[in-house]
Amino acid sequence: MNDNLNVDFYRSKKTNQQQMKEKSHSKRRTVLKQITLTSLGLPLIHQLKLQEQENTNEFNLMNMKGNINHSVCKWCFSQIPLEEFAPAVKLMGITGIDLIGPKEWPVLKKHNLVSSMCNGAEISLTEGWNDKQYHRILIDSYIKHIDMVADAGYKNLICFSGNRRTIDDEAGMDNCVEGLKKILGHAEKRGVILQMELLNSKIDHDDYMCDNSDWGFELCRRLASTNFKLLYDIYHMQINEGDVIRTINEGHQYIGHYHTAGVPGRNEIDQTQELFYPAIMKSIVSTGFKGFVAQEFIPKNKEALQSLKKAIEICDV
Repeated sequence: MNDNLNVDFYRSKKTNQQQMKEKSHSKRRTVLKQITLTSLGLPLIHQLKLQEQENTNEFNLMNMKGNINHSVCKWCFSQIPLEEFAPAVKLMGITGIDLIGPKEWPVLKKHNLVSSMCNGAEISLTEGWNDKQYHRILIDSYIKHIDMVADAGYKNLICFSGNRRTIDDEAGMDNCVEGLKKILGHAEKRGVILQMELLNSKIDHDDYMCDNSDWGFELCRRLASTNFKLLYDIYHMQINEGDVIRTINEGHQYIGHYHTAGVPGRNEIDQTQELFYPAIMKSIVSTGFKGFVAQEFIPKNKEALQSLKKAIEICDV
């Protein structure tokens, strides 16, 4: 055996010894932890839950890539109380919950989560800024909620175009511009971003006006404010117009928030539906987007939180 082989053998032996020593220390820490928990009188099931929580935290710290700010829409998981939902999603690497109004903000703050898309200022999805008859109510409500959002330290506040009814798209856009300009100055002063959601009118929201990205992008251009953006719902826009990645790449400067769901069905974003979310997420990241991507699918899986965890893993590119 030559000198080089002797050195390699010694190094290999030393490495193996170090690994055995590290495993021994690891086992020792585990045993000591179990002894400590037992001495505190904790039942075995509680010990296992604590261990599982620690492992989950370690997993998140090691594996979250940090390119996507993850959030989730609570209404899709209505069967789970917010007090239980908040800490559960935080363990998955989620940092915000969408469509939470002021009354429930204290729960989010308790768990160090943000209200990533605030609501409560709107009248409804169908009665919006495209119809002048609602402007007085909307202006008063949004001025009030802009202050509430800013005072709470949050940033995003949702709004809606409303349904067409007998209003054509050009008149509806003019009405939106007229009404929104009356609150945009206040939003700019308070650092709040108004986000109008794009919804499909083909399946879910018949007659909704802001149902295509071209109309939404033009509204952004006319308002010409960085405090007005679009909430680009990937599910809705796949249904109404498709061409998701090109649209994101070409209009990303007008998009302030994203929602996800599987098409068709609005369920899990896994291989059972037609959208390939890893590619969509990579496209979003490539635009330099720093806002939130919120999961808004309705889980078919009885283990709803497992579906949510899987969705976060799919989108964490």
